[in-house]
Amino acid sequence: MAFRELNSKMVEATVAPGQRLFSQRGAMLAYRGEVSFTPNMSGGQGGLMSMIGRRVANESTPLMTVEGNGTVLFGHGGHHVQVIALTGDTLYVEADRLLAFEGTLEQGTMFMGSQGGVMGMVRGQVSGQGLFTTTLKGHGSVAVMAHGGVIELPITPQRPVHVDPQAYVAHHGDVRNKLSTALGWRDMVGRGSGEAFQLELSGHGSVFVQASEEKL
Repeated sequence: MAFRELNSKMVEATVAPGQRLFSQRGAMLAYRGEVSFTPNMSGGQGGLMSMIGRRVANESTPLMTVEGNGTVLFGHGGHHVQVIALTGDTLYVEADRLLAFEGTLEQGTMFMGSQGGVMGMVRGQVSGQGLFTTTLKGHGSVAVMAHGGVIELPITPQRPVHVDPQAYVAHHGDVRNKLSTALGWRDMVGRGSGEAFQLELSGHGSVFVQASEEKL
């Protein structure tokens, strides 16, 4: 694994010759060795389509490509950092929660409306997190950001998980998502999140939930 958690808000990444990392702009805190940081306009390993998806999702800041031989300390805004290891599966994560990830992972973009239909689209409007979610697929590690710590909740066919949309950080596995409401449409006018909206995740996998509903 390229990332090592130093404390709850910082990770150390190993950069080796012939390998690449991608990070959010401004995430580098310090580094040792011969390491270079260059803007990446092609959306990581996802190429042009990933770049287009990020532009539509209003993610205008390019990723930084990290290369060389040394170690880098990553962190951002004092947010909690969680390292997630992928072993061939796909991680779905809000783009603004990505701190850094290994270049072995293929980046893509998923339109939330493709899971949950129209209600999936409404989720983006309600949560303010956008209609697009970044996907990372393959073998490697990812460092994500959150407020107040992160807990991983298992999702099983017998026990779906309901999450406040603004507390959602990421999920992986064979999981379906849809937005459900605890109130009628008239009652929801003027409400942002909380008990009025619930993101239902069903199937088999896990979801990462942050302790605070505060937006990044």
